[in-house]
Parts: sequence; structure tokens; C-alpha cells
Amino acid sequence: MTPSTSPSTRLASWVVDQLVAREMTDAVLCPGSRNAPLSFALAADERVTLHTRIDERTAGFLALGLAKGSHRPVAVVTTSGTAAANLHPAVLEAAHAGVPVVAVTADRPARLRGTGANQTTDQSRLFGDAASFVDLTEPADDALAAAWFPDGPIHLNCQFDDPLLPDADMARSSGRTSPTSVGSQRPDGRFGPRNPTLVGSGDPYPLPPGPRTVVIAGDDAGPPARGLAERAGWPLLAEPSSGSRTGANPIRTYRMLLGTDLGPRIERAVVFGHPTLSRPVAQLLSRKDVEVVSVRARGRWPARPYPVSAEHEAVSATEGNDSTWLQEWRAADRSLSSRIDAFVAKQPGLTPYEVAAAVNAANPPGGLVFLGASNPIRDLDLMATAHPVGERRMVLANRGLAGIDGTVSSAIGAALGRPHSSRAIAYVGDVTFLHDSNALVLGPREARPDLTIVVANDDGGSIFATLEQGKPEHAASYDLLFGTPHGVDLASLCAASRTPHWRVSELTELQHALASPNGGIEVIEAVIRRDNRRELDVAIRALAD
Repeated sequence: MTPSTSPSTRLASWVVDQLVAREMTDAVLCPGSRNAPLSFALAADERVTLHTRIDERTAGFLALGLAKGSHRPVAVVTTSGTAAANLHPAVLEAAHAGVPVVAVTADRPARLRGTGANQTTDQSRLFGDAASFVDLTEPADDALAAAWFPDGPIHLNCQFDDPLLPDADMARSSGRTSPTSVGSQRPDGRFGPRNPTLVGSGDPYPLPPGPRTVVIAGDDAGPPARGLAERAGWPLLAEPSSGSRTGANPIRTYRMLLGTDLGPRIERAVVFGHPTLSRPVAQLLSRKDVEVVSVRARGRWPARPYPVSAEHEAVSATEGNDSTWLQEWRAADRSLSSRIDAFVAKQPGLTPYEVAAAVNAANPPGGLVFLGASNPIRDLDLMATAHPVGERRMVLANRGLAGIDGTVSSAIGAALGRPHSSRAIAYVGDVTFLHDSNALVLGPREARPDLTIVVANDDGGSIFATLEQGKPEHAASYDLLFGTPHGVDLASLCAASRTPHWRVSELTELQHALASPNGGIEVIEAVIRRDNRRELDVAIRALAD
């Protein structure tokens, strides 16, 4: 760089270099004036694929999805003030899920804090302890190295003073070498989302045989959970986004079977990942008569919310345990699954369970499915059979805080971050889709992945119908407080962003639409009922009795 380069331009260029050195290949940018130095630096660097969005909240979740799909850190860059604050939901999700999202926020010089300067607030530690933090006024290798956290979000707050534009004669070389030193960079040089000192590495602790054991695989548990269950011959209770629901050991109807005579006989549970879907699983893990062995989870808060007997970096088990225990679970699972499938097939019209099963069936080897919170992930959890090992399907969800925020953006990001997927599908509810409809607002030059978004539309929040709020005694206030019908015409909403839209109300129509992707981002609206959701849920639960 030439000596005449402004301090703001030098800082911005240094930040980009440092992030590229830490394996960043994608960055998400929201337009602004104060972050102009970063905008020019990113645009001039051919090592970085740049995605531009007008909504900071959407941008944050797009970066989250890109990081999940690519297993690399991804930056999201904003201007100051409320723009930076809008990243908070995505930063919180990244913190609890252990995803390396880098929030790069432009700021006014510190001398303007505490004054009425335009778009100026105190951005120091804006995200609290959810993100590592460094306040930058100039390049500072040691400060960035100390703040770098490869298994969670980092907040780089950059104080930019005028002038904010690069010198006219400055042209950054896209081919120059990256910095040779990045402080305390990990020895293996990788900054993917899985820390090799955690799950599935090191010297595994040998679990003694004997107790009747189940393996519980929560979000992002990964193959170690499946491997342990297979070696030991134990039932595997794996959530859809665990990365473990393959092979012969997953028990499809585990949530319901925990309420049968099998549940009370469990003596030990080995927990991987971040299980959040099921009250029966939470109740099992809180039982005083169950030995809970934890394999340490990722993220900034890996502590379990229930007492654990022991926690290890990795565990192992001997082969050749008594197979009777596993066979009992398999037999019960086959029988209950058959009864559920027969019940669902007899229902008139399209049910949410059929939508979930169709989405699971449409995920081919090498495919990607991104699941929304609330009912979609739970319906797929109930209906999805396990796929064979080695077919490299990826099933993702935002389960760190399990909110509906930014799900469509995250799905788009995951599809962009994993371009080799043979097929990409997002499966969400209508409220989740509406909550992030801004994700469909893409500029004409923006990359559009091949992504089919399946929206199970029952005109409101039907998950509450299956909970205590849905009991008949609360019917008078249910829609106002929980059901929240909206009556939105999704076809018109999609048309506003020129997003192709299908509307289906029968299973055969849904299957045909899933089998005929048009390319790019498209929406399949599967119209289902909400008024009978509690009735269906009660009937299916009764099948386990």
C-alpha cells in the first residue's frame, strides 16, 4: 500500500487480509456509509465471494448458513447504529451452536461516543459475552489473535474516521500473498466449526458394559454418536440435524417409545451434540435413576442443563454387548412406525406428517435439507426413516436457540456454502417463512442457489395446539394469543420478489412438485389444516399405548 492510503482504508484492508488468512472465502455485506472502507476492500479482493443484502438481520443469518454449509468462517459487514444491532439474533444463534460467524461492524471514532453524532451508539461489546470482541482503531495482530474463537462468533468493531473512500490511485492486488503470521492461529491452520479437541477425538474414555444404555444424538452430534451406538449395539435416539441419523441403529419413533415400558428400563444415556427437540428426552436426562454420560458439546455454553455423571472429550465401548436390548427397541419401532404410517395414510387431505415424509424422501444422496423450528423439524423427526451410511446427506437446522429467526436466509446460505449438493431443500412453517420473507429479496447480480423451499402453510402457529396452550379451556383466546392466523397470500408475496411458486393441497401434487425442480430459488406451498392439529397429535400419541 502507498503511504498516502488513509488510516480507514489501511484498517479495512488489513481486516480482510486477516479473515482470508483464517480461511474466509465468503462475506456478506450490507450497504452503508461508515462501512465503505470495508465495502471497497471486499469488492476489490478476488479471494472473497461477496454477497450483498439490504437487511442486516437477513444478512447475519445468511452468513450463519454459509458458515454451516461450508465449514468455514464467514463475515457479515454492517455500518454503525441499529444496523449493527440487527446482527444480534444471528450472533446469539451462532454462539449457542458454535458457528464461526464474524460480525464486522463499522463504528464512528470513540471520541464521538456519548454524543449526538449521527448513527452513533456504544458498540463496544454490543453482543455481550455471546461473541469474542476486539475494538479496532488500527491493525493489531495480537488483539485479533486473542479474540479469535474458531467455535463461535467474533465481533470486530472497526472505528473508521474520515476519509472513508480509498485513494483514487489505489488498486489492491487480488493475487498478493496472505499475511504469514496471524498470532495464535491453530497449528493445523483450519478454522472449521468442529474443534478437534472436542467430540470424537483424543483418547476415548471406555464406557464399562452392563447398564441398559441409549445413545442420544442432538444437533450437530456427528458420526461419533452413530459409531458408538453401532459398536456397542445400543439404540440411537438421533434428532434429524444430528448428523448421526444413518445406519441401522436409529430409532425413528424414539420420542413416543420413551413413554412406553422401554423408557423406565433405561439405566444409562450417552449424550452427544445439543438435544432440544423432545420433552421425553429432557425428562429422561433429568431422571435421578439414569446415569448420564456427556460427550462435551461445542459452543460457548457446552454445560448440560441437567446433572451429568461424567463428561468426556470422547467415549468408546466394547463390541458384543447383549443385543436383546437393541432388538426390543427395533421391534417396537417397526411396529409403532407401521401403525403411524397406516393412520396418516387414512387421513383425508394433505397432513403435515405427509409433507415431512415427502421432504425426507426427496433428499437424495449428496443432498441438503435445512429444517425450520417448531413443527417441521418435529414432524420430520417422527416420519423420517434413517438413510444408509456414507451417502453424504446433510440435514441442518438452527438449533442453538431454536428460534424461527432467519431460517430462510440460513437455508439460502447453506445451499450457497455447499454448492456440490445434489439437491437442496428447505422445509419450514408459514410463520417461519413470513418471519424471514426478506430473504427472497436478492439483487439481480446476487448468486441464487438451486433451493426448493417447502412451506407447510396452516395459516398460523399450530405448534401451540399440541402444547398446554392448545387445551379446549383456552380456545376462546387461542387464536389471538397463539394461533395468530395471518391470511397472507404466499403466491403474491413470492411474485413480489419474482420467486417461482407452486401451491399444492394433495400428496401427489407435492410429490410431483418436489420431483420437478425448476432451478434457482422456488417455493412450494403445501396447504394443510390447523384446526385438527391437536386431534391428530393426540391420536398419534395414543398409537404408542
